[in-house]
Amino acid sequence: MKSKKVRRIYGVLERQFRNYYKEAARLKGNTGENLLALLEGRLDNVVYRMGFGATRAEARQLVSHKAIMVNGRVVNIASYQVSPNDVVSIRGESEEAVSRESRSGAG
Repeated sequence: MKSKKVRRIYGVLERQFRNYYKEAARLKGNTGENLLALLEGRLDNVVYRMGFGATRAEARQLVSHKAIMVNGRVVNIASYQVSPNDVVSIRGESEEAVSRESRSGAG
């Protein structure tokens, strides 16, 4: 897959993507698989995959508007790397808005 297409899918700028690629190359194993694992582990992508946002852009907005908690703490950084044992949840006061948006499919 071309880097421009991957950057567009994940909503990552060129410099960020370059840094992810360098990190993926530094890790053991296949660089391409490591790169995808790093991109899939971003908080905005995890929120999107969990269905809290209809699009990655909507998921990123939820994160930046402090609607998402990781391990009970509000995290508003879309590029935050989520670990496999982290608990991702919606903040109490944001829960109704998120469920309303996901039901209607509005973005």
